[in-house]
Amino acid sequence: MEERSFPAWSWSVEQCLKEYNVKLDKGLSSYEVEKQRDKYGWNELAKEKGKPLWRLHMHGSESEESGFEAYVEPFVIVLILVLNAIVGVWQETNAEKALEALKEMQCESGKVLRNGYLVPDLPARELVPGDIVELQVGDRVPADMRIAALKTTTLRLEQSALTGEAMPVLKGTTVVNGNCVCIVVSTGMNTEIGKIQKQIHEASLEESDTPLKKKLDEFGSRLTTAIGLVCLLVWLINYKNFLAWDMVDGWPVNLRFSFEKCTYYFKIAVALAVAAIPEGLPAVISTSLALGTRKMAQKNAIVRKLPSVETLGCTTVICSDKTGTLTTNQMSVAEFFTLGGKTTTSRIFHVEGTTYDPKDGGIVDWTCYNMDANLQVMAEICAVCNDAGIFCDGRLYRATGLPTEAALKVLVEKMGVPDAKMRNKIRDSQLVANYLIDRSTVKLGCCEWWTKRSKRLATLEFDRVRKSMSIIVREPTGHIRLLVKGAVESLLERSTHVQLADGSPVPMDESCRQLLLSRNSEMSSKGLRCLGLAYKDELGEFSDYCSESHPSHKKLLDPSCYSSIESDLVFVGVVGLRDPPRDEVHKAIEDCKAAGIRVMVITGDNKSTAEAICREIKLLSDGEDIREKSFTGKEFMALSPSQQIETLSKPGGKVFSRAEPRHKQEIVRMLKEMGEIVAMTGDGVNDAPALKLADIGIAMGITGTEVAKEASDMVLADDNFSTIVSAVAEGRSIYNNMKAFIRYMISSNVGEVISIFLTAALGLPECMIPVQLLWVNLVTDGLPATALGFNPPDVGIMQKPPRKSDDALINSWVLFRYLIIGSYVGIATVGIFILWYTQASFMGINLVSDGHTLVELSRLQNWGECPTWSNFSVAPYMISDGHLITFSNPCDYFTMAK
Repeated sequence: MEERSFPAWSWSVEQCLKEYNVKLDKGLSSYEVEKQRDKYGWNELAKEKGKPLWRLHMHGSESEESGFEAYVEPFVIVLILVLNAIVGVWQETNAEKALEALKEMQCESGKVLRNGYLVPDLPARELVPGDIVELQVGDRVPADMRIAALKTTTLRLEQSALTGEAMPVLKGTTVVNGNCVCIVVSTGMNTEIGKIQKQIHEASLEESDTPLKKKLDEFGSRLTTAIGLVCLLVWLINYKNFLAWDMVDGWPVNLRFSFEKCTYYFKIAVALAVAAIPEGLPAVISTSLALGTRKMAQKNAIVRKLPSVETLGCTTVICSDKTGTLTTNQMSVAEFFTLGGKTTTSRIFHVEGTTYDPKDGGIVDWTCYNMDANLQVMAEICAVCNDAGIFCDGRLYRATGLPTEAALKVLVEKMGVPDAKMRNKIRDSQLVANYLIDRSTVKLGCCEWWTKRSKRLATLEFDRVRKSMSIIVREPTGHIRLLVKGAVESLLERSTHVQLADGSPVPMDESCRQLLLSRNSEMSSKGLRCLGLAYKDELGEFSDYCSESHPSHKKLLDPSCYSSIESDLVFVGVVGLRDPPRDEVHKAIEDCKAAGIRVMVITGDNKSTAEAICREIKLLSDGEDIREKSFTGKEFMALSPSQQIETLSKPGGKVFSRAEPRHKQEIVRMLKEMGEIVAMTGDGVNDAPALKLADIGIAMGITGTEVAKEASDMVLADDNFSTIVSAVAEGRSIYNNMKAFIRYMISSNVGEVISIFLTAALGLPECMIPVQLLWVNLVTDGLPATALGFNPPDVGIMQKPPRKSDDALINSWVLFRYLIIGSYVGIATVGIFILWYTQASFMGINLVSDGHTLVELSRLQNWGECPTWSNFSVAPYMISDGHLITFSNPCDYFTMAK
């Protein structure tokens, strides 16, 4: 049932609770839950029903033959169609099974209050409107909900699944900071995500044909027209054999019509059609595409729609997201700096590793295992002023909480601890953890050492005004200290001192401040997200803070007091983080350039970060003027239509930052109108319409939402851009192989057509009956053609420009060649047929060793008059297996002997 329009966002909490007759401290009763479920159904997205087998249309042809032949031909044709259907269904089933394995990203349970009791892990599908749900850090939002109460002073959620923007906000799909209690207001298909899925389903009803299908349809229509004309011509050429008349005074009289002979020559015309149509072609194409999908699945590309394999081969533009596709989607510290022995010198440390795996890389030339006081404070702030966690899901390391905080914890693990004895103990425990059965929990020994050492007492949570967050901790000495992290500029404004390498705080003068800002600017220009670290020892009224019972605790409940508490800070250093590009992306970009494929990055991230990443992967060149290559979404849409087309037409890479969903759709639409074949990547719900609009929609398997996967043609199991390039190469190889076997089969069929046409034109008996032609097309031609589908890709397949989508499958020159070759094969076949009936030997070869009867060429050409011949008899003859062939009716020699 569709839910009544309910503007929960504009109503007060009391109004929302009254709407569902629920209390915030009790939740719904079991009776109310059942009542709501009967009304609204389960909290799950509707699945598009697959095509049932009965909807697979099978077109066959009927013929009026008698005996075994009457059943063989239709049976073989139906069998081919059934096999094609089985291949298609098998592939779709395999793809859907592979997608099921990626569904761990979906929210599966939640903490729900019912009947006055908290159910800790209620399955998300059982939620109903009116349920009271508690959300904590790391929880995924299981339905559309209205926040009823905050349990922390601030709440932030990740919104990338909805908007593509990585920065946390006050609304989204995954909690990254804070706790709250919510009221469920919409479930299932009535949620915002559900509404988008409905739009996707409606859009999927109007799918355009793939380039290959268009070519085959065009080729098929031309072939049908040509075959129809040739069949009609053959039938008319032999009209004298079934239609005769006498001429009296220039007028035909005594019309004589033989229905039997008319039917016979009609069957010859049908045989000609059978000869011309490559019946094995659909089976070979389906087999080739299915083989291609298996190869692609081994390379982490799961194809959901079989024809998409070939479409990839003529891709001319790849519109790629940045986060998670070109980059690892794992924040990591790239470098950090602190001051040295005086305020005019600084120390810069470079960090290797691009994932949340603490063992991935390390700090370059790190000799600070006995860390100085300054580095110790930096490690303490990174470890303790932090709510993130790291876990391993079997395939990769992932973060709970803020990605930046998870990266800081990884940095602490790479820094180590100053206590040598504890450092060895941590290393030993990590070695033991490698052999544990449950390796999903990642033990962060260094971070645990710091958090046990500095007891956390209170949290001053992040807000957009001061752009920082801090915690009050008790040091091992019993001293109370404030640890702060936040935007560099914001912390520098509130800092009066700076810490030197030996740990001594010194006043921050203007030259020191400019040095710090200069270093920060250098790091930002590299596309790094900079985070400042600071502390404060003189806390005034909080110097003896111990718990919530402290007299000054009320100030910690008022965010307006946080700025004054976080003043007179001692600045420690700056950490530069980034979502680094994948190692293999640079080569993939080079492959695209060599293959004539343009890459356009469309991202929700800010302009400077996007440009920095694109320079790093060499999509944009260093020192290049990128004013006409890099735009924000709004800047591009502000251009005139002619300027937009001119911009998109220029060679080289393009970058569109701060792009909204409608910008993505508009760019894809314009590219398609320009005749480009567009592959579009996406992972969020917001990407789904553009994925559907593109020629090839490519969803992310790990970070992608279910809505994006449903809208896509292909899913990347590893979320990797280079996988797309591998899939394009495979698509090109498949097309080349298909073109080879299509041409092979057509050339063979031209020979059959020529042979049938010549026998009809010369008045000879048909040299091959329809069943024999089917055998040739399916077995003699089909198996070698299938073998061509296994050909490995050409060495330089990605060194050539993409083929145009309107390129002819068989051009005039190729057709002329096949006509020449086919004519030779057809003439040779008919020649051998005539020689067997009329000649005793040929070029020294004895043709009558089997004892068959020879006839004159004139009689062979008028074999239809055989019943009127006197004294015509046929001697029995022996075939290769020793079987003796005899004829009760001598005239059967012309039809049965072959």
